[in-house]
Amino acid sequence: MIAFLKGNFTLLTPTFVHIDVQGVGYEVFISLNTYGEIQGKTQGLLYTHLQVREDAHLLYGFATPAEKDMFLQLLGVNGVGASTARMMLSSLKPEEISRAIIQGNAKQLESVKGIGKKSAERIILELRDKFTKQSLDLNNSVSIGNTAETDALNALLALGIARPAAEIALRKSMQLHPGSDKVEEIIKSALKNL
Repeated sequence: MIAFLKGNFTLLTPTFVHIDVQGVGYEVFISLNTYGEIQGKTQGLLYTHLQVREDAHLLYGFATPAEKDMFLQLLGVNGVGASTARMMLSSLKPEEISRAIIQGNAKQLESVKGIGKKSAERIILELRDKFTKQSLDLNNSVSIGNTAETDALNALLALGIARPAAEIALRKSMQLHPGSDKVEEIIKSALKNL
């Protein structure tokens, strides 16, 4: 998997960019939101998703991790392909899509070219609970004060530990070892508190 590309933009259009990464040129398909972020720049970083199809390997690039995450969430919806997801991200910002889904605003999703009433309702049906839960998790999450704690939380989540359990374990760990700045120690302590 190619997580991101960092290099020189040799060709920049509203739909794709050519990026030179140490002598290797990649063609990366982008949304209009990403184009707006990188327009006028000669170099930069794009978060990427590689889609492998029978007839092609296609790279999609995003200016922010939030846009990439929304793209992947949309791809998970039955009947939504990469072109549709990219069209949605060209018309609406990730937070606008998320808000429309949580509020059940099918009309806003239908305003995107290629999204009909049934598609909009399917997107809302399949993603609403997930987005509502993520929104609640963000509102109720641990107030992480430093990068070591943030890294420790991300590591616990990557290990497959549910966010609420990971946050509780982190709180206990930080009470036992206040001011600890070594990620490894924080993770070990948190794992003992699970």
